[in-house]
Amino acid sequence: DGMNVLFIVVDDLRPVLGCYGDKLVKSPNIDQLASQSMVFSNAYAQQAVCAPSRVSFLTGRRPDTTRLYDFYSYWRVHAGNYSTMPQYFKENGYVTLSVGKVFHPGVSSNYSDDYPYSWSIPPFHPSAEKYENDKTCRGKDGKLYANLVCPVNVTEMPGGTLPDIQSTEEAIRLLNIMKTNRQKFFLAVGYHKPHIPLRYPQEFLKLYPLENITLAPDPWVPKKLPSVAYNPWTDIRQRDDVEALNVSFPYGPLPDDFQRQIRQSYYAAVSYLDVQVGLLLNALDNTGLSNNTIVVFTADHGWSLGEHGEWAKYSNFDVATRVPLMFYVPGMTTFPVSQGARVFPYLDPFSHTGGSAPQGQSKKVVELVSVFPTLAELAGLQVPPACPETSFGVVLCTEGMSIVHYFNASEEKAEEGKERCADTDRCFSEEPVAFSQYPRPADTPQWNSDKPRLKDIRIMGYSMRTIGYRYTLWVQFDPNNFSAHFEDVHAGELYMMETDPNQDYNIYNNTSHGWLLKKILG
Repeated sequence: DGMNVLFIVVDDLRPVLGCYGDKLVKSPNIDQLASQSMVFSNAYAQQAVCAPSRVSFLTGRRPDTTRLYDFYSYWRVHAGNYSTMPQYFKENGYVTLSVGKVFHPGVSSNYSDDYPYSWSIPPFHPSAEKYENDKTCRGKDGKLYANLVCPVNVTEMPGGTLPDIQSTEEAIRLLNIMKTNRQKFFLAVGYHKPHIPLRYPQEFLKLYPLENITLAPDPWVPKKLPSVAYNPWTDIRQRDDVEALNVSFPYGPLPDDFQRQIRQSYYAAVSYLDVQVGLLLNALDNTGLSNNTIVVFTADHGWSLGEHGEWAKYSNFDVATRVPLMFYVPGMTTFPVSQGARVFPYLDPFSHTGGSAPQGQSKKVVELVSVFPTLAELAGLQVPPACPETSFGVVLCTEGMSIVHYFNASEEKAEEGKERCADTDRCFSEEPVAFSQYPRPADTPQWNSDKPRLKDIRIMGYSMRTIGYRYTLWVQFDPNNFSAHFEDVHAGELYMMETDPNQDYNIYNNTSHGWLLKKILG
């Protein structure tokens, strides 16, 4: 009887983790998971915003196939009746459970988190979630505000708790029930932090003295950044503390000291998240399930922390599209564990020192759209077939590919070009590629540039990331028939990773790139 699955997805988490080489962050529990996992250091989301990314990786299809670029349509009605990853596990005899933010709530998951298609029982949402955007942050004057930077005293919060604490408690409760009932399960746990507001227990600030916090390495808007590529971070401007700074729209930089406070609170929120993950994985040990449960850990997209003079997600840069991705597979990424041995002892970020290196690490460029077929293969289920060119009428297929063959391929073996993939035309035998995209309403930043509604989209930025470069074309887009016009290019970007790892020097205009155009058109 196959493995269980614990699928952890974090909201807006870029790979600021010890296991990804970050020197400042304290993330001992996620690092410990990495030390027993296959870690992908070049994993990318298909669109850097919550609902489109989640529907994409949960169905294994790209945004052009789900036709969701905003928050306002349900793919089963609007695009095609696609099976989801949890639905596939459910149809294969698993009890499927959702805790916290897995699907994006609202229209895009039919106001039900896609229940009953995807889940065996109605999804759990923490009751404290409804206070997320309330005035719960105490200002210097003692009054309460709806701030971006929001360390709190948890005992003063409504209900004396926070959403991610409640989600961890519920997930642990469900693990105990599954253990008792001996039911094979697929448990998805969606954590909210470090999504804004950066609201977390205030003691986590102690881990990050402000004098240790630097600005982004490139806090300026790059000279050759096309205006269509810039995201004006409208959502954080609406928070009380940012609004009070009165920065000019769209490029006016935030004051340096406030930039450092945002960065400090993002890190603090990551350590708070790490504690939740630590408690959850420790419960896997306590229930004796760590030796027969696959653990996947990832995020829906990243979050810019001042790089390129930008904040939040909503762009095609690595800081917005790159995500952590790791797979713990008992007996495959680790030696089989003897009954009762502890794989995930809880580590306290306030006292734990010393990192742990990932068990295995692949620098191969991979996409979140590949998680569904990969997890199916790891669990011993039939891998969903590759989608045909047009798949609106196909219920079960994937536009990703299983990346299980990267797990044990030493980097050299993989270099021999023995890449397996079902669809030979799109087989990048020379090098793997990750595609991301982002819509814009206009060529210059305006109030809805970050989150244009479908009817307002006029330009689509298609971006292609390989080990060597990121290439992005901003092309005319017609939302009425979902068509992109690659002959009408509004702007382009090309960054060479070896000489420009932070993507600051756009060389699109001084390069011939006919070969890249051919590649992005597939």
